[in-house]
Amino acid sequence: MAQSAEVNDWSDCPYIGPGWLEETNGQRLTKQGIDTRFPTPACVFWSYQDDPQATVIVRDMPTVDDARAAVDWAAPIDATEPASFDGWEGGRGVVNEHAVYAVQKDTHAVLVWSNQQQTVKSEQIAHEAIANLGL
Repeated sequence: MAQSAEVNDWSDCPYIGPGWLEETNGQRLTKQGIDTRFPTPACVFWSYQDDPQATVIVRDMPTVDDARAAVDWAAPIDATEPASFDGWEGGRGVVNEHAVYAVQKDTHAVLVWSNQQQTVKSEQIAHEAIANLGL
């Protein structure tokens, strides 16, 4: 599964704090960057590995169906189990050695991958993004 966030700015994530991410995902943060191609930038966090330790993509889609399609792309129904909280619906699971948690509410989609095998970590990151962005 491609985590399609392309870092084009080595700035800090505007909605996930670096210390909070380290504590939640359980790994030292060595660098981070954002993908500014969309109104809410995607955030990519690294530790010592070449692959990111966490990736967060937030999208405001044109329709509810488009938001659901984004979630289904990130957390395929046949490879994940249902996830829901506070009106947000989606899926969670371990796909291609990454824990994914992807949910949508109305036209908003929040997609999170962690290199940890516990989906609770990607879930916590998604909840933090949703809360900090006021979604």
